[in-house]
Amino acid sequence: MPEVTLGTTTVHYDRTGDGPALLLLHGTAASREQWGPLTAQARNFTVLAPDFPGSGLTTDDGGPISVEDLAAQAEAVLDHAGVERAHVVGHSLGAVVAAHLAGTRPDRVRTAVLHAAWPVTDTRQDAEFRFWLDLLETGSFARLLPLMAFGPRYWEQATAESNEQLVKTLDTVIQPGADRQVETDRTVDLRPVLGAITAPVLVLGSAHDRLVTAEQQRELVAAIPDARAAEIDAGHGAPVELPDEFARIVLEFVSATP
Repeated sequence: MPEVTLGTTTVHYDRTGDGPALLLLHGTAASREQWGPLTAQARNFTVLAPDFPGSGLTTDDGGPISVEDLAAQAEAVLDHAGVERAHVVGHSLGAVVAAHLAGTRPDRVRTAVLHAAWPVTDTRQDAEFRFWLDLLETGSFARLLPLMAFGPRYWEQATAESNEQLVKTLDTVIQPGADRQVETDRTVDLRPVLGAITAPVLVLGSAHDRLVTAEQQRELVAAIPDARAAEIDAGHGAPVELPDEFARIVLEFVSATP
């Protein structure tokens, strides 16, 4: 697996396929492995999928993580892979990082898909993130995830037994540095950089997102010069809840740009 060192952080990333570069940035408590379904369908792209510090194989000094740090690491992956410009897709924290990269290094971003991003962490979100930290400390975070991440389409077909099995599975994939990434979520403020984004952007919201509001999505669209909005009938965790539909939306958008 390729790796690149930036300061005290050694970022590991997957590289698959051949074609225009597609950089995938994962969400809080996840890893590059969340992108498996999208990668499988992105056969005409060179897919680059790094682990953030605290996730997967990436290692660092264990200190605080900033959005700026994560954007610099994403750019270092592009440099290491020999990529000048890439389509960038992010989910949740990864979407925040994608927006920051697009606003601070517009020459590196061809298009951006921001799923479940938000412009600035408000008091309500900070209360949610503090709750996440409490649950991570007690080992109960996995039990919250289906409630927080999935919409009605999941619950219509779920049973108590199948949901319990999913909770057990999720408990095994929550990353060791999830608490550090949640602390990063608490610091988000993209407002200074959104107006500098020059790439075409798809602000992709989830109709049943409990964490990111429709108003926050509208704020992103209004602040980014070349942004359009779309919605998927899912919860916050749409890439996992509806992976095929999510991949279709993403790949149609990035493929439409020459």
